Amino acid sequence: MILLTEGTQAAGGSGVFSIIALVFYVVIMVFVLSFFSKRSQKKQAQQQEELFKSLEPGDNIMTTSGFYGTILDVVDDTTVIVEFGNNKNCRIPMHKKAIADVEKAGVAEITDEDEKN
Repeated sequence: MILLTEGTQAAGGSGVFSIIALVFYVVIMVFVLSFFSKRSQKKQAQQQEELFKSLEPGDNIMTTSGFYGTILDVVDDTTVIVEFGNNKNCRIPMHKKAIADVEKAGVAEITDEDEKN
């Protein structure tokens, strides 16, 4: 009887240890995942800030809503004037954060088909 009671207590003690170890591992994993998540968000924000600083008149852009246009003027740190389409009367001031992609003016990619012609 004494051996049975000691074995039961030992098994119960190791059960508590395994639960504590499991909680410890979960906390460590949450910490690691949040660290890498914040790091990638910070890196993405830095790249976007560099993109906004490099905007110049003549750059072709795509907005977050999918419209393509050309930057005519950089008014200040937050606003640009963009011309959409072939209509020269369609000039709209917009916030820089609404720009999703930029193609620099004068940059052209040469493909194999262009070289053959």
